[in-house]
Amino acid sequence: MDFILALVLQIIYGIANLALIGLGLAIIFGMMRVINLAHGEFLMLGGYTVVVSTNLSANIWIAMLVLAPVVVGIVGVIVERLLIRFLYGRTVDTLLATWGLSLLLVGLVTAIFGPQTATTISAPIGAIEIGAYASSGYELFLILLTLAVFGAVYAVLRYTKLGLLARGTMQRADIAATLGVSTSRIYMITFGLGSAVAGLAGGVLAPITGVVPTIGATYIAKAFITVISGGTAILAGTAAAASLLGAMNGIVTFLTGPTVGEVALLGAAIILLRLMPSGITGRFFRRSL
Repeated sequence: MDFILALVLQIIYGIANLALIGLGLAIIFGMMRVINLAHGEFLMLGGYTVVVSTNLSANIWIAMLVLAPVVVGIVGVIVERLLIRFLYGRTVDTLLATWGLSLLLVGLVTAIFGPQTATTISAPIGAIEIGAYASSGYELFLILLTLAVFGAVYAVLRYTKLGLLARGTMQRADIAATLGVSTSRIYMITFGLGSAVAGLAGGVLAPITGVVPTIGATYIAKAFITVISGGTAILAGTAAAASLLGAMNGIVTFLTGPTVGEVALLGAAIILLRLMPSGITGRFFRRSL
């Protein structure tokens, strides 16, 4: 029984990891239809924010939960104002521009910090015992944090005026503008929110994954696979896809190894999209957020 509990905890952590990585992209791509190929670099910036601030004696919890999302959110707002706002509705141009931004961010961070792994950050929570087995208490914290972040984003989008304006603007910007809504400001805030969530994810994952300038490449593929497999409902879709793909990855990784587990994740996504081209929420949860 202890073994089963430890295994289930690992699988749930894998699900939470995918969901947290993909949530920021779900807001930017799922709502705004912006293909942000620099999403992985936004997570990377969140990790470096934690590294730099803790090296300057900042509290690690403040660095991860406050500074990382704030810094990356500000970066996202700047990127939206200087680049993205000129490219709405131009899919190929947006793809190329964010790819260039990705290369620029990797180059800048490499020039500043070097190509090697940044100073390792120790997880602020130690191991917990599950009978004869030990598991990471920090991974349990990440599971709870993912639930809290999803709940907070849902509450903002469903129950606040900002959420109503954001959802309305993304669906029919012309009507929103006719009603006096500043659609430019809504786009800016929404992109900044998605960037902040990405920064939070990168910050809290830094003690587990480490931080290097090219770590965004390990994030971006999983994020897009999760969001696209989820379909149009940004929260229900991301959670459903992360649950399915994360469970598949966790089980196969346990039975064979991490490399085959990653292949199984990709294979499951391909089969899923073959059976449901519009994603999970294209067939289920159609009215969900």
